[in-house]
Amino acid sequence: MLAIILASHASAEVVDFVRDVRPIFEKHCYSCHGEAKQKSGLRLDIKSEAFKGGDGYGELVVPGSVDDSPLIELVTSDDEYSRMPPGDHPLSDTEITTLTRWVEQDAVWPDGVDLAVLEDRLDHWSFKPLADVEVPDVANQAWPRNDVDRFVLARLEQAGLRPAPPADPRIWLRRVTLDLTGLPPTPDEMTAFLNDVGDDDSAYEAAVDRLLQSPRYGERWAQHWLDVVRYADTHGFEVNTERPNAWPYRDYVIDAFNNDTPYDQFIREQIVGDALDQNAATGFLITASVLLPGQIGKDEPSKRLARQDSIDEIVVNISQTFLGLSVGCARCHDHKFDPISQHDYYAMQAFVAGVEYADRELDPADAKRRRSESAKLKSELAKLDNQLARFTPLAASGATRPAINSRLNTDRFTPVQTKRVRFTIHATNKLEPCIDELEIFDGEGNNLALASRGATVTSSGSKTQKNRHELRFLNDGRYGNSRSWMSNQTGKGWVEVELAKTAEIQRIAWGRDREGKFADRLATEYTIEVADERGEWTRVADASDRAPLDSGKSKPLAFSTDGLSADEAAEATKLNDRRSELEKRIARLSDIPRAFAGKFRTPDAIHLLRRGDPEQPEDLVAPTVLASFGSVSLPADAPEQQRRAVLADWITDPANPLTARVMVNRIWQGHFGMGIVETASDFGRMGTKPTHPELLDWMARQFIDSGWSVKQLHREIILSATYRQSNRFDEDGFASDADGRLLWRFPTRRLDAEAIRDAMLMTSGRLDYKMGGRGFNLFNQRGGLSGFTPVESFSGDGLRRMIYAHKVRRERDAVFGAFDCPDGGQSTARRIESTTPIQALNLFNSRFTLEQSEAFATRVKSESNADELESQIRRVYQIALNREPAAEEVSDAMPVVRDYGLQSLCRALFNSNEFLFLP
Repeated sequence: MLAIILASHASAEVVDFVRDVRPIFEKHCYSCHGEAKQKSGLRLDIKSEAFKGGDGYGELVVPGSVDDSPLIELVTSDDEYSRMPPGDHPLSDTEITTLTRWVEQDAVWPDGVDLAVLEDRLDHWSFKPLADVEVPDVANQAWPRNDVDRFVLARLEQAGLRPAPPADPRIWLRRVTLDLTGLPPTPDEMTAFLNDVGDDDSAYEAAVDRLLQSPRYGERWAQHWLDVVRYADTHGFEVNTERPNAWPYRDYVIDAFNNDTPYDQFIREQIVGDALDQNAATGFLITASVLLPGQIGKDEPSKRLARQDSIDEIVVNISQTFLGLSVGCARCHDHKFDPISQHDYYAMQAFVAGVEYADRELDPADAKRRRSESAKLKSELAKLDNQLARFTPLAASGATRPAINSRLNTDRFTPVQTKRVRFTIHATNKLEPCIDELEIFDGEGNNLALASRGATVTSSGSKTQKNRHELRFLNDGRYGNSRSWMSNQTGKGWVEVELAKTAEIQRIAWGRDREGKFADRLATEYTIEVADERGEWTRVADASDRAPLDSGKSKPLAFSTDGLSADEAAEATKLNDRRSELEKRIARLSDIPRAFAGKFRTPDAIHLLRRGDPEQPEDLVAPTVLASFGSVSLPADAPEQQRRAVLADWITDPANPLTARVMVNRIWQGHFGMGIVETASDFGRMGTKPTHPELLDWMARQFIDSGWSVKQLHREIILSATYRQSNRFDEDGFASDADGRLLWRFPTRRLDAEAIRDAMLMTSGRLDYKMGGRGFNLFNQRGGLSGFTPVESFSGDGLRRMIYAHKVRRERDAVFGAFDCPDGGQSTARRIESTTPIQALNLFNSRFTLEQSEAFATRVKSESNADELESQIRRVYQIALNREPAAEEVSDAMPVVRDYGLQSLCRALFNSNEFLFLP
């Protein structure tokens, strides 16, 4: 039909876009591809957008080429699912002819005739430079304590609202202590503060400084950060394998907050910490879930898709954490709302295309030193083994020799002259036999079997792989599985060593794996023979006089002085003591600290992928920052580390309009429960508008000018009159601002799950303040497919703060998981605050609560008059709620304590709103 149309209109009049084409688009296309909606990324009411095409193909129209123009293909398709417009009203033949002639005539679309104007996507408050904001004047000059208050008060006065009166000092100290440290103040801290409160703010300032200097501060605020970056101690997905070395990144974040690491430096360290002596910090790049090699299909397309997914997670983490942008939306097509193209997305991928999800040594220089020192000690250990072998009982002497060991076995026999030795294996504990080194010693302790001494080897056959298990490894002087010989027969085989010349030998040493990593393929029955001058073989040792098999792959060799003279026993003991000391030192040196912080290699070549499909690569893309926000770029062959360094520099450039705004908003949210921008990780066009835009920009500038000090930002906020308000209800405020976004009172909110658990432990007197290191178990296993049984009773490390728990991705803690504790599956910019029956049931009936209630009661009895119930009741209130109980409360509690014990009152207060909510 298309050919007929072309032929019949080849000489027709020129098609006019406004007169002939646009009416067709208006009638059939604009409802799905116009200003209000752009299905498949296609918009036809604006020239520049129309010619770009949609998500599934390139340019919609190729002027002059009907066959290459998707527009004509779509409107003429015989496939009802592909034909446009869809449904029962396709274009008429006349309309198709008009569009075909228009394309054939070079698809002229005059400028200035569009019915709509393309919206400037950069015309958005967060994409503009930080404004030079002046602190506003306010009518109520008496209320503000600092400039933060003037911005808040100006907005309240504009809305006709007034702030709440200040909170009681006791309330304020409990609030700020829980807020900054996640723990309540002690009774002594409360008493000292109340005694210091005077007419000025010195007591408040001193309290804030003390709390910011506490190591508990970093533990609390690191948790907010770990929520955003999706930190967990397992890989996720169905297998959910443990990440045993993820915790150094968690500890790095805690230390960074405690040390008030400048925020721009904090960003750089997390992106390129390997160049800044902060190797654990780059754990940030790979905090997300990832498929392990065994979970990826063996075919190349599956590998390419998995690699794309893993790099995507890094780009998403960087963009939403530091920039508050959903860059990942542009993986398959240009961003629907923000000025981020698909090219931008892949250009961002190019910055991190050399990052692999893997462990890395925390201190490469120290690791190199350790390996070098360990190699020297192992050489000394080998010499000691040779010396100790002199005290091994003679073969077939009637004495029982040590058990066969996978690491090292010595067969000593009466000295014999020979040039050839044969070791024959008759049985193994599993599979084909394997020997990492066969050594033949003379009376002076020289290993005559070494290839370097001219010895040669033959065998019954070898099961070789490239550079593994080759016969030449049998006498190369190097130990370990990777330098071993393996027979090609199950359970049997032989090797023969021919010395450079006839010599007197008296000892054979051999092992399956001297490094102690493998214990299978171990010879359990064997014979050692020597050949005389005529070539006849004589047995000199075998396994018959060995003790029962010791199959442990790393157990130390048994040491005994049985049958030795006093002098021999003394010498052997001295050598063995030295050997034990060396083994301990080697073990310590071998324990090289590592972190799940990524490995860095030559970057992948990054191509723009059509529809995000790795099997449809298009143009090669070089590392380039988001085009709408900068012009920084690198060549496609730029070194890996340089790429990340340049990316970090661009993000931390004070001219970047997003970085400071996003972090200031996160800190504000941490103090008030919601940020000035509610969508804390989305500052794009689909995010919410700021309630106080001028305040946000003013604080962002102050933040940068302070040297990016997070602690200084805390001080500005916490010492404000805004933060010091009570939570008193006001009908006028509620009527016009029910959510309290304008801050006409302090917004009450429930404590986070971790703060509830930590506060209960601290109150009960059981909290372990030990910091850092491997996390404690919340479940009976640290990773796996399913079946995670919760730990119900905790002791030891289990009484540490909850941030030090081993976090299993997508598994919630049995008790506190119900309190909206993120599972590490997705980034949590702001925790929701739900109220469910499960929360009350968990907190009232769990074994954890019962045990802490009992411990709390025991503590109180030890700190007060054990025979005075009223004294005990008062002490419970002082510790748990930082206040004295009212007379009515004492009266109500008395019969409960008398009849059911003090632990019942402790349990009730743990479940009270006053304990669980920030006042």
